[in-house]
Amino acid sequence: MKKLILSAALTGAATTRHHCPDIPYTPKELGEEAKRAANAGASIVHIHAREDNGMPTWKVETFQAIHEEVRKRCPNLIINYSTGAIGVPIETRLQHIPFTKPDMAAFNMGSMNYAIYSRKRKDFYFSGIFENSFQIMQKVVKTFNENGTTPEMECFDTGHIRNAEPLRDMGLIPDNACYSLVMGVLGGIPATPENLLHQIKQVPEGAFWQSIVISRKQWQLSAIAAAMGGNFRVGLEDNFYLPNGTMAKSNGELVEAGVNLAHSMGREVATIEEAREMLNIPLRD
Repeated sequence: MKKLILSAALTGAATTRHHCPDIPYTPKELGEEAKRAANAGASIVHIHAREDNGMPTWKVETFQAIHEEVRKRCPNLIINYSTGAIGVPIETRLQHIPFTKPDMAAFNMGSMNYAIYSRKRKDFYFSGIFENSFQIMQKVVKTFNENGTTPEMECFDTGHIRNAEPLRDMGLIPDNACYSLVMGVLGGIPATPENLLHQIKQVPEGAFWQSIVISRKQWQLSAIAAAMGGNFRVGLEDNFYLPNGTMAKSNGELVEAGVNLAHSMGREVATIEEAREMLNIPLRD
């Protein structure tokens, strides 16, 4: 099999240090976590920006500071920024792209309910509508293309994979775009082996894809992704826990566990240089 490209989602937007004390907030902390992830074997880091107190932010200067902190520690690492949020105008969510021109950036492939539910409390911790119309998706991809940024298409359900078809037909989706099969979010497809196999079958033949699994089921489904010739993502945004059930103290620990998992499935992990070649993402000045 071809080498496996390992991604690390360093920090999300919803979880805090109340949930995991080692979630990075500041640009410097994100730079250090990017270095730990890269040293452990990740080729791609997926990043959300936060204020120093942990609140999500879309300030251009914060993204620029993150970019600088990551680049001075990891000059060739593939940087992937988020553009996803609930209740934030798309113009705000895209404003950092022209200033940072990241290697990759993620966007969501459809509108959906997005929630976190507590069975114990019989209530929602959070519930909202994730709005991503075809018009919004076109605007996002055009912005990416104008800035030389490779799209990562986050597909939370089967219909989201199909939503890429008209964008491809319009010539907006490049051949090296990534299909991310996101599983385990309430409102999207549940994280089960059967569902992952179904999602994999929907991806166009030859396209790059990775699994993104929210929760501790990540390790089981990542093994399936590796066995099926795909790629997978780890990191503190998706899952705090190592395969043995202990809470990770860094993204580097999670990446190291991902490398070990890949090796156990007979897959070699791509270096950053190899990942850039495989994804046709040349290093820019």
